[in-house]
Amino acid sequence: MKLLHLFLALLFFLFAAVQYNDPDPLGWMLLYGYVAGVCAFAAFGHRNRLVLLAGIGVVMIWTISLTPAFIAWLRMGMPTIAGSMKAEAPHIELMREFSGLFLCLVILVFQYVQGRKTAFGQHL
Repeated sequence: MKLLHLFLALLFFLFAAVQYNDPDPLGWMLLYGYVAGVCAFAAFGHRNRLVLLAGIGVVMIWTISLTPAFIAWLRMGMPTIAGSMKAEAPHIELMREFSGLFLCLVILVFQYVQGRKTAFGQHL
């Protein structure tokens, strides 16, 4: 399990690193860096329930704010998000952001569940 946590930490640090050219890099760099840090600490058996719950809450609120765009994308017939971002296709950026948030949420919930299995706060 340690290798999985280290892999996730490296992956999310890389996600954070490539956000420098994003239209809104700071929030994404902080979020991906946060998830990377959570995974890195988890690799060594350190998890904090409040830190994880706070992160899950922030990601859920951010995801909810993009839910109307997600619904609009579904109504458009789920056009591809693999193309380049253009002014006439704002759904591309919004769906990529929604996907990134969903991925962060999955990882944070995974870390929370793993923490419940190993008695939260035992090491912190």
